[in-house]
Amino acid sequence: METIIYANYEKRLLSIDSVSFFCVFGRDGTTENKIEGDWKTPTGNFPIRKVYYRKDRLGELVGDIEYIPLSPIDAWCDDINKKEYNTFVNLPFDGNYENLWRDDEMYDIIIILGYNDDPIIQNKGSAIFIHVTKENMEYTKGCLALRKEDIYFLLNKINSKTRIEISL
Repeated sequence: METIIYANYEKRLLSIDSVSFFCVFGRDGTTENKIEGDWKTPTGNFPIRKVYYRKDRLGELVGDIEYIPLSPIDAWCDDINKKEYNTFVNLPFDGNYENLWRDDEMYDIIIILGYNDDPIIQNKGSAIFIHVTKENMEYTKGCLALRKEDIYFLLNKINSKTRIEISL
């Protein structure tokens, strides 16, 4: 069964099954025309691809979607000049990237959104995730961020058919 997650920028809410959570969006709002580095969250309807997580901090996570433990060499390419643009890569990597193994808890759980990945278009935005918000976090670079306990709730609701609808 397809589950829909709704993320509303105006209300700063993410909702699933009539339950809503405070949600952090990109610093400069939302956009239908995402460009790499614009600090905006893309609007639209996107699939949930998989979940990366810190097994060393959280233990084993399992569910109705693919869960992949992170390692210290894991990263995501955000370099518009590389063929690996908007894909998972391993370090060392000769280009710009987002390190997925962080000292803080922000990437302890990363839900990968199917944004700009089928096909990948250079400079249309990369590394669009749902991840853990930092305390007092006001904005992201374009991702959605939730409190860790809210992500745990979400993980119990999502599966390989889940989609997210991000709106203004």
